[in-house]
Amino acid sequence: MHVIVTHGELTNDLALGFTRLPFNSSYYINHKPYNLPLEERYSFINEVHKLWVFSTDEPLSRGSPTLPRSELFINGYKYSTGIWQFEAHVFVPHGTTGVSVMQVFGSDPPHATTFMLRVYDGNLYYYRKSVIFHNIYNKWFRLNVIHNVEGNNVKVYINGVLRFKGKGRGGTTHYFKCGVYAQDRASFYMESRLKNIKIFKRCN
Repeated sequence: MHVIVTHGELTNDLALGFTRLPFNSSYYINHKPYNLPLEERYSFINEVHKLWVFSTDEPLSRGSPTLPRSELFINGYKYSTGIWQFEAHVFVPHGTTGVSVMQVFGSDPPHATTFMLRVYDGNLYYYRKSVIFHNIYNKWFRLNVIHNVEGNNVKVYINGVLRFKGKGRGGTTHYFKCGVYAQDRASFYMESRLKNIKIFKRCN
């Protein structure tokens, strides 16, 4: 069960009640095509993470059945309890489609993820089921994803406005991923940019 919120109210401070945690390059690793050097699919210039991949690229590891990706795997904050929040400003250039730009990884079988934010034809989708937000190409937007493990729910805010709320998918261990990960109907070239990445945990 999930709900697309078309007329959500602006929330001025989504960090209220949360503790901001440290975040730098020691808290993530890059996932990329196994046969390429990092600089051919990732850059970090002027505080902007730029991640790109081609649909013809190799997967993360040799022999893997998964599709190409260039992602930040935030392995420094794996969690199994609590309420966690991911925040970033995200930019998707025109033409990038059929791609995941953010995931809450971890789920009960048969799924692998609790939440996936995809781009199709310039719109943000919950997986490929429902449009969360329209017309995101070539503009920065602020993304906040809040995952309540015990409450088994996920909320998504775009530019401070609640746009999605839905049930989780269980799972014992979770973490955030962001960047580009090819999905169905992927474009030949896929790119996303992120800046001001922040990780929060709800205060006890």
